[in-house]
Amino acid sequence: MDLYLGIDYGTSGARGVVIDDEGSLQTEVRYSGQKLEAAHWKSALWSLLAEIPEPLRREIRAIAINGTSSTVLLCDGAGEPVDAPLLYNDARGAVVLDHLRKVAPPNHTVLSATSSLAKLLWMSQQSFFAEARYFVHQADWLAFLLHGQLGISDYHNALKLGYDVEALEYPEWLEKLEIPIQLPKVLAPGTPIAEIRPDIASQFCLPKDCLVCAGTTDSIAAFIASGAESPGEAVTSLGSTLVLKLLSHTRIEDARYGIYSHRFGDLWLTGGASNTGGAVLREFFTNAELASLSQEIDPAKISNLDYYPLLKAGDRFPINDPKLPPRLTPRPETPREFLHGLLESIARIETRGYELLQSLGANQVKRVYTAGGGAANSTWTAIRQRHLKVPVVASKNTEAAYGTALLAKAKASNHKDEKKFT
Repeated sequence: MDLYLGIDYGTSGARGVVIDDEGSLQTEVRYSGQKLEAAHWKSALWSLLAEIPEPLRREIRAIAINGTSSTVLLCDGAGEPVDAPLLYNDARGAVVLDHLRKVAPPNHTVLSATSSLAKLLWMSQQSFFAEARYFVHQADWLAFLLHGQLGISDYHNALKLGYDVEALEYPEWLEKLEIPIQLPKVLAPGTPIAEIRPDIASQFCLPKDCLVCAGTTDSIAAFIASGAESPGEAVTSLGSTLVLKLLSHTRIEDARYGIYSHRFGDLWLTGGASNTGGAVLREFFTNAELASLSQEIDPAKISNLDYYPLLKAGDRFPINDPKLPPRLTPRPETPREFLHGLLESIARIETRGYELLQSLGANQVKRVYTAGGGAANSTWTAIRQRHLKVPVVASKNTEAAYGTALLAKAKASNHKDEKKFT
């Protein structure tokens, strides 16, 4: 039996999913917690592999990994990090935006304080930069631990680095920045890179010819898992943050609003990511409180509380402003009313995001699938459907790790078929 492993590094932990050739789930493993340390990511990877039952590990033919978009780090020639990684929402790149605007095209995706390129330019001004040889994304580095080849990425992760996903090359304007570091070689997501390192295969009882594939981002992996496939179908990921993805015939790029488009076969996956979401809810409520209080809320009733729920100043989409202040007042007397206001306000932000995409030329939204932890909240689903005015349904599978496993399966299966005729 051929099996495929997808690994998801989200904002709150890591997950692994093993599927077979039919896409049926064979096992699922989890690693709770996520720290801003590459060593912690490495420990999580080894822990996930070890938790998969050995009989299944022996049948894994391909592995792919997703990471949070624009979570990046610098490493030396041996792949060791030279400083702490910068997370997806780290906005210290704001100080280089004026310089970047002089080089990058107007309203380009990289013109955001949290873009990979803005982070790289900020890093290039730091003392530790002299030790660096490679700039890599989270998923790139984790895959390197398995296959041993540095400097390889995918065009989903590389989009916010400035890679031209239409021409499939780095643009001339990017080369003019003359950044003295090796930029990653960019492959299509899921492309087999190399067989797993022999020592890792031996340690975890994996097949020696197990392929390690180019990865993707967590939100695109969630989209793949959802079952959405037609223009006008969208996926909202309600995890720690709020991520919108709409399948469209038209590519939309506008950094003024934090909007970007990923290549998705012959179509475009357009959208953006907001810093609002589940992390804000968990700041005020436990999971048990969220479940019980949600049951007390009438989703047909409109809350007049108008919040912009953020943990700290700054958002990326649909308002791209690193200084945008959180708005969490007035605070009502009862926790139920407060939660109602938060759920309603996040639904308004989601609706505003889809309306913005459509106003800029994306396909009209006709159905919204939901991934992430918030997908299980039926009250929130009803509130969101009232705002969105289209069917809101649960994804066929809500785990980004499942979508990444599908990605590994598709490409590895093609690779296997090609080898039969060579």
